[in-house]
This record gives sequence, C-alpha cells and structure tokens, in this order.
Amino acid sequence: MVYPPAKPGGKGTVAVAGVTFQVRRGEIFGFLGPNGAGKTTTISILTTLLVATSGRATIEGVDVQADPEGVRRRLGLVFQRSTADEELTGRENMLIEAGFYGLSRGEIGNHVSDLLEQMDLSSAADKFVKSYSGGMRRRLELAVGMVHRPRLVFLDEPTLGLDPQGRAGFWRYIRSLRETKGLTVFMTTHYLDEADQLCDRIAVIDHGRIVASGTPSELKDGVGGDTLVVSTAAGAGDLTPLLRSLPGVTSVASNGATYRVKCSNGESLVPKTVIAAERAGIDIVGVTVLKPTLDEVFLHLTGHAYREEGDAPSTSPSHATDPGIVSRGK
Repeated sequence: MVYPPAKPGGKGTVAVAGVTFQVRRGEIFGFLGPNGAGKTTTISILTTLLVATSGRATIEGVDVQADPEGVRRRLGLVFQRSTADEELTGRENMLIEAGFYGLSRGEIGNHVSDLLEQMDLSSAADKFVKSYSGGMRRRLELAVGMVHRPRLVFLDEPTLGLDPQGRAGFWRYIRSLRETKGLTVFMTTHYLDEADQLCDRIAVIDHGRIVASGTPSELKDGVGGDTLVVSTAAGAGDLTPLLRSLPGVTSVASNGATYRVKCSNGESLVPKTVIAAERAGIDIVGVTVLKPTLDEVFLHLTGHAYREEGDAPSTSPSHATDPGIVSRGK
C-alpha cells in the first residue's frame, strides 16, 4: 500500500485513528470497509507488515510491535492474490513454508500430508501448482498458511474470483478447521453474503474509524429491523393507526392499500397484524416479511454501496504514516 508523502509542516496521511476492537478465541470475525477506509492498513499492522506510529495491538497476548516474530509464529495469513510458487508442487510449497518457521521435514512431514488430505489436495500434492484450478490454489494457500499450526488465521479476500462452488468449498474447510482445531478467523470479503452467513461478529471501518460492530443480526437490527409489507383489499379502511399500535412497530408508511411496517421482528408481528385487522373488520390479502441485509447496513453506515479495496497487504514490511491504532486480538 502506498502512503502519500507528508505535506510540508503537516503530519502526513491519517489512515487509521482510534481503532479499538477485540477478537475472541474461536470466532470468525469479519472486518469490512469501503475503498480507502483503513482496512488493509489495520490488517497490515496486525500481521506485522506495517508498523504503527502509536497505539498498541496484541495477538494471543503478544505485543505486535515489541515482538513481531512471536506474533508471526502465532498467526497464519492467506493473501488475496496467490503467493504459491507455480514451478513447485503443492507439497514443496508447504515444506518451504515450514522451513521458514524452522520446522524440519521430519517434524512436519505427516502434518503436511494431513493438511493436504484435509484440503482435498492429496491427489495433486506432487503436481506443479501451475496445473491447479483456482479453487485448488486457494485451498493450497490455506494449507500453507496453516502449516505452522497457528491459532489465528487472517484471510484477506480469500474467495475473490472463485465461482460459487469454489467459494462454498473453501468455507467448508474453514468451518472444519474451526470445529476441529478451535481456529480463530479474521476475514475480509468482497461478498457480504459470506460475512452474513459465516461471521460471529463484524466490525465496519470507515474513514479510519470503527463505525459499528456486532453480530450480523445486531447490525441489521440497527437499521430498523424487519420490514413487513401488508396489502389490504380494495376499499378497506386505513390500517395505519392499527399498525402503529402493535408492539415492536417503529414506523408505518403507506401507498394506497400497501403498507410498509418497520419492526423488530417481522415473523412475530404477522399473526398479531392479521388478528388485529380481523377484529377491526379490515381484510388483509397479503403479508410479506423482508429481512434487512448487510448491504443495507453498509449503505446506512457509510452512505454508499459496498466496495472493496482490491489490494492485498504488501508482502514487504514498511512503516505506516498513521498516527496510531489501538487493537486487541485474543
């Protein structure tokens, strides 16, 4: 990532400032942000690829700035773009990665074979990576990132460019690693449906600050919960006062015989609406529950549709010009 030079007499570019969050052990944590929000900078700091000018971050209790080598041994990192050597086999790529961590082939041989089998790569383990499909490469990247047995793995856009089948397969392996090894996952994704389905919690960063965090359900509830669309028969009376009186309703908008009702729980409101309308002598011809999406959440929080940065963290350590970041990962 390129940082603009500081202006004469200025302090440079503020990429992230006052960012504070905690990642719990064993959870899948989503980190979402629009273009230029500070997402890649934050990840680069947490993975020791950039050094913040102030603030503190810890991984498994180890200070990122004071002991970067200790942090690297505790985390795995899967980049957006493939880093595997295409002229080597999948197994050779993994053994080289193990060597970077000081692990001998004798120590790691069975573990490498187990990982390759778990990722459905055993049959291609000794084939050149240049012959791998996109999905196979992503699974190999994950296997390489897990070769030193990290307890936390950073996934930066790991399924970008994969077809739906490849995406589903990749996340199946992530769930398996989480369930069998207690793996903690810190992920970014271009696909909000992935974040909605996979993440236990999500943090949204915009303009270098965390603007919201919580479970996917909590974030969606924050934009007004569900929408109940109620249609009445032609000539029926006005349903607005009755709808506004129901528990959990926050607003009612009408357009002729169609009413859009914002509420905390659409499913529970359906029978209450039908019963209340029957008692009032108003015929209802249709009721639909619309659930909020993370796209709506993102639009609500940032003022624009979701767009990704598209750039993976740099593979070369450098110094950030940020004034600071305070993050804690456990």
